[in-house]
Amino acid sequence: MNRTRASGRTVGGLRTLSLQAPAVTLLLLWMIVPLGMTIWFSFQRYNLLMPEMTGFAGLENYEYLLTDPALWSAMGTTLLLVGWVLVITVVGGTLLAVLFQQDFAGRGIARVLAISPFFVMPTVSALVWKNMMMHPSNGVLAWLAQSLGLPALDWFSSLPLTSIIIIVSWQWLPFALLILLTAMQSLDEDQVEAARMDGAGPLAIFFFITLPHIKRAISVVIMIEMIFLLTIFAEIFVTTSGGPGLATTNLAYLIYIQALLDFDVGMASAGGVIAIILANIVAIFLVRMVAKNLED
Repeated sequence: MNRTRASGRTVGGLRTLSLQAPAVTLLLLWMIVPLGMTIWFSFQRYNLLMPEMTGFAGLENYEYLLTDPALWSAMGTTLLLVGWVLVITVVGGTLLAVLFQQDFAGRGIARVLAISPFFVMPTVSALVWKNMMMHPSNGVLAWLAQSLGLPALDWFSSLPLTSIIIIVSWQWLPFALLILLTAMQSLDEDQVEAARMDGAGPLAIFFFITLPHIKRAISVVIMIEMIFLLTIFAEIFVTTSGGPGLATTNLAYLIYIQALLDFDVGMASAGGVIAIILANIVAIFLVRMVAKNLED
């Protein structure tokens, strides 16, 4: 059996660091090279439609983006999308976790069905909602509205951002349910029974026992979801293509427009750097929040 000595050498004479070096080096290259190229191109004049315009641009790309109303519109859309999806998934996931924690017939099958939407690919999910649920003529929601004597609603024209929020929430609600239900299963049932014997009702048990118990799990759900929700793209691309106008253009889709529709690599790279800075600010805030909850 190999044993690690206090000096950091193994019995065979190899340092632990030397065994880790290949994997760490590959990981750093995988991260640093694309990041370095993005930063480099963000300071260059690089438009594929105008190859003669090249050279160092300085801060021109950043100045143009920061003074472009489309950037601030995209950032506002991103915040609205992330905020509403977080509210819906966290609140809905908590309530569903409480429901599925109860004992009822078919609970196992119901849990599987409730979690299954999370395993549907975003593109497939967007196509299902676009063509089968929210279609103004053949969709399920249109059929329900007509059954009630109401006019069918063209969701992606009348309520485009709301439609995206519904689709993304449907995808991420099972994730929140899975994490929160797992956390809730570790709750001490003796504590709950003692509270019931003392006369505590369901609301009191939820707010003073269940909710504090799953507070850490809620923080983890918020952190993981927010990191992924900042990069929502497929649902917007398949359903609204960022429209009407800029109504559903978030930061990720704006970068796509600059790079693959306008062919302005320099501008898209500057947008990517801005997105990286914002994502890191959010990540630092969330990590501190989770660490504080873990300490409590």
